[in-house]
Amino acid sequence: MTMWPEVSARTAQVPPPRPAADGEGDDLHAAAQAGDARAAHLLGRLYAQRGDRSAARHWWERAAGAGNVDSAFNLGKWHEKHGSLDEALRWYELAAGTGDAEAAANLATLLLEQKGDAPAAFHWYETAATAGSRRASRRLALLCEDAGELTRARDWHRRAALDGDLTSAHDLGFLGYSGGEEGDARHWWEFAARGGHAEAAYHLGLLLHALRDPEGAEVLYRLASRHDHPGAASQLGNLALARRDLRTARAWFERAAGTGRVDDQRMAGFVCVELDDARAASHWFGRAAASGDAEAAYNFGLLLIAEHADMSGGEHWLRQAAAQGHYRAALELATLLTATDRAMEAERWSALPKTPGWDRPAEPELAARAELAVAAAGRRGETTLDVAELSEILGTWDMVTRRLRDPIDPITWLADKSGLHIGAVEHLAAVRATLLRPGTAPWPTPTEVERVLETARDLRKRLGLS
Repeated sequence: MTMWPEVSARTAQVPPPRPAADGEGDDLHAAAQAGDARAAHLLGRLYAQRGDRSAARHWWERAAGAGNVDSAFNLGKWHEKHGSLDEALRWYELAAGTGDAEAAANLATLLLEQKGDAPAAFHWYETAATAGSRRASRRLALLCEDAGELTRARDWHRRAALDGDLTSAHDLGFLGYSGGEEGDARHWWEFAARGGHAEAAYHLGLLLHALRDPEGAEVLYRLASRHDHPGAASQLGNLALARRDLRTARAWFERAAGTGRVDDQRMAGFVCVELDDARAASHWFGRAAASGDAEAAYNFGLLLIAEHADMSGGEHWLRQAAAQGHYRAALELATLLTATDRAMEAERWSALPKTPGWDRPAEPELAARAELAVAAAGRRGETTLDVAELSEILGTWDMVTRRLRDPIDPITWLADKSGLHIGAVEHLAAVRATLLRPGTAPWPTPTEVERVLETARDLRKRLGLS
């Protein structure tokens, strides 16, 4: 039997609420004064609606003292906002002890976030989830993920998803993808996408793209774009560009670029150049350049000189790009400086060493795998990877092995051909395999990606492909 705290009546009389048109306030006050717990609860709610927190608390205490669960819950909320944490916990626990799912969930949240008591929080989340709280099911799933208990995490995510939590369905898709279960990922992302979850639609589109189904991917990207998903707009721009539908590509890239995506600002600039719209190209290159994009700064500088005869502005942006190590910008800047009798400075820029860069896009299915890996690895803030770097790793392997035919072992062949240590080539191959076949190994760490990226660049340089 639940032991409710004793609540003494206050000596000062609490005035009744302003009478309602039908006399509701007067009737509730009379019933509450006579000991009716439900009337006292309703009276407290009426005071709360009218902004009288003190009177609301008084009547909820009267009702809770008589065993009204809703009032106990309201007191938990009241103390959480206006009172003490310990009092909030006390009232929530009393309500939760009667099986109130929302009280149990709130109690668990306070225990976890304010007290740091994970075991107690887990207990009350489990109580709330068992009583039907979707929110508690999701929080349990995330706690299980944090503890590395992925099987239990899936069970709780599934329970939340089937109860309508589309974010848990989206998470189930990632758990499936990271575990190498692409069918499971596809199922849950489709489930969430049908419910209107834009991220799920987008990631399902990437998965279909990775599986070489661009038509199916486009359907999902369009679905995500209805919710103004900038990544979907970017992908739709790439698909239109592949069909040489420049006007449609421009519309999609500009839509993505307008959200501040630097890569899409640069792409919008390129497409506008193709469409002979120098003014718009300058706008987009300028925005990307101002955000520190070296390639955009280089193109902006060239455009200012060629289309607007703005030598000073062109030099400024070429210098900005060259200062970031952009080799072609350094050469263009050297040429400009030579033409304006600044040969000594020009010589310095022309001597800038060419660094092994990656100026060619990876195949769409490889780029999709790279983006899925970044999203999966960083979903809970665990690892920060870079799509461009992973695309370069995948694209490099694709480039250097494209002409090989079985039964040649690519690792041994590449080590022999390049002179690189076979261990470095094996590491590159292992990370590539993880990105293409998730679940075979944990996602690479940023440090690991950095080492493998150095190997990829060195490999291209040694094979004369940079």
